[in-house]
Parts: sequence; C-alpha cells; structure tokens
Amino acid sequence: MKKFIGVFLAIILIISQSTLVFADKNGANLNLKCKSAVLMDVTSGKVLYEKNCHEKLPPASVTKVMTMLLICEAVESNKIKLTDEVTVSETASSMGGSQIFLEPNETQTVDTLLKGIAVASANDACVAMAEHISGAENVFVDKMNEKARELGMSNTHFINCCGLDVDGHTSSARDVAVMSRELINNHPQIKEFSSIWMESITHITRKGEKDFVLTNTNKLMKQYAYATGLKTGSTSKAGCCLSGTANKDGIDLIAVVMAAPTSKIRFSDAITLLNYGFSVCSIYKDEEPLDTESIKISSGRQDKIKITKEKDYSYMFINKYNNDDIRRECIINDNIKAPLKEGDEVGTIKYYYNEAYIGSVKIISCENVDTAGFMDTVKK
Repeated sequence: MKKFIGVFLAIILIISQSTLVFADKNGANLNLKCKSAVLMDVTSGKVLYEKNCHEKLPPASVTKVMTMLLICEAVESNKIKLTDEVTVSETASSMGGSQIFLEPNETQTVDTLLKGIAVASANDACVAMAEHISGAENVFVDKMNEKARELGMSNTHFINCCGLDVDGHTSSARDVAVMSRELINNHPQIKEFSSIWMESITHITRKGEKDFVLTNTNKLMKQYAYATGLKTGSTSKAGCCLSGTANKDGIDLIAVVMAAPTSKIRFSDAITLLNYGFSVCSIYKDEEPLDTESIKISSGRQDKIKITKEKDYSYMFINKYNNDDIRRECIINDNIKAPLKEGDEVGTIKYYYNEAYIGSVKIISCENVDTAGFMDTVKK
C-alpha cells in the first residue's frame, strides 16, 4: 500500500511539473506553435504573456518596423517631407525578395515608398528611403542600431534595413514589441499606411507609365476584426514572423510571433494571443474634469488662471478592477507665480488603486499670464 501511494505521488509530481513547463508566467496555457512570442499592452508596455521572448532570432521583414520608425521620425523632424521625390539607385532597385519593382533612376514620393514598405514589405523601397535619409544604407543601419540601444532593445542587432537573411542580424519578440510600441505610440499616422489592404501606385520611367497593385502581406487585417497593423516577415532562416497590433474597447495590444512554422500558424498564434489579452484586460479611464476650473496665481496681471488636465488618464488592469478602489489625489503646486505660458505644469493628479500608486497626469495652465507691471499693481 505504501509503495502504491509513493508511485501515485510521484506521478502527480511529474504531471504538475510538466504543466508548469507549458504555462506562461501568468498561468495561462495558450498552446502556441511558434518558437517565440510576446503580448504587450501598448499604453503601459506591460508584458501580458511571453514565450521565450528574449531569445535572439532572425526577424525577417519585421525589421522594417524600425525602418518605418526612422522614416516617421525624419518626417516629423522636417528633415524630409512625404511629398519629397526620391530617386531610386541601382542598388535599391536590385534588392530582390519582396519588392515593388522600382527601376534605376525612377522617382517616387516618400509617401509612396512608405506605402510600399508598410503594405507590400518592399525591400527596394526600404533601401531607397535609407539612401535618401542617410546617403547610404549602412549609415542608416547604424542609426537603426543606435535607436535600438536607446529603446533598450538588448537582443537586437541590425545589419540591413529590410530583414534579408544574414548572419548576426537578430532581434527578439520582446524587442520587436518595444519598437512596434514606439512606432504606433509616437507616430500613430503609420496606421493609415499599415491598414491599407490594396492600393495602386504608378511607376513613371523612361519606358512610360505602369500601374502596380500593392497588396497587404498582413492577412490579420482580413482575419481579425480588431486588427490595426503592423508588419509581417518571413524567410527560410527566420520562419514566419509577425508584429500584429489590434484595438478593442479602447485597449491597444501588440502580439509578436517569431519563428512560426507556417504563415497560417503565425496568424492563428497572433489571434490566440490577442483574444487572450482582450479577455483578461480591463481599462480604467478618468474622463472626469478637475474639481476646480481655476487657481490663484501671484505676481501676474490677473489673480487667477484657468487650468485643465494635460490629458485623460487611463490605466490597463490585467484583470477586472473595482472602480471604488481607485483614488485620485489632486495636488496644486505651491506659490505659483507669473509669468506662465499655456501648457505650463501647475500641479499633478496622482492615482492609486487599493492605495498602491498606479500613475499620474499633469495639471496645466490654459492661458498665458504676464508678470504684473507697476500700473497693474496700482489698479489692483
């Protein structure tokens, strides 16, 4: 009898250990078939689920998330404009792989080339833009690696700007999520490009005009109702990869899948991740106005200024929350003096859940206030 009990307990221990192997850190078992994956909340950067998310792997064309990020930064810094014309070099036109068949000396706008990258994953468009921004692809790639270091992407090293297989060109699911989050948070206009399903562009060369149809490589856009983007990738070395973004009920998520055995599996794994995220997450939004619309100010031409929140605060819970357990504390700075400009910080709203701090939002001035002069003081 004792021997039977010992065997029974040993079996229970083996089963429990094997269960732990296949469960993620949150206890969920999603049975993903890809080698590596991560699910991240866009707003907070929280990792909701991970599977080997720090493993260095070839990212294929998901590399182009960083390429698009640097293009968007160049546009917003006014270094380039979407309407600028880019002359295609022989090097760019000869890239091969996924492409939009640009010809040497052909000109296209930045807008068109960005569509080619986001929609059709065009290698020739990537190199054309890299050369346009930095003069040469290798100089642009240096900027990609510099940005990766800035974002804390410790498992990433880029060797080219389009993701073609080459030894040492690596990233990780977590790093891909980080750069994807940076792109969609700070350059939301990219969704206007990544959400295009099909669109025609026109090649204008010495041979004449020819239309070319861009078709989105991201089938998630058709397969998943909440999809908003972002980028696919596949090579013989990398397998099938995806950085998929989606929004439901105000919650934005990024699902990164790497080294999936087939294209179909990468999309089904991404949908599994996103469905899991939307099922466990809930979002708190503070859209209430301030308790007061104005505060006192000293040394100004006026005694009070109008104030507001810099933005509405939101916090994503990885479970259901009780609204009664959320407390907000409004703190106005001491001794606020003129001069003040519209947008200057004059206080803070701090948020607590069960008395644990969960974030804050600035209180700002709604108007400009000059310092009071002699006659202003006399009038007062």
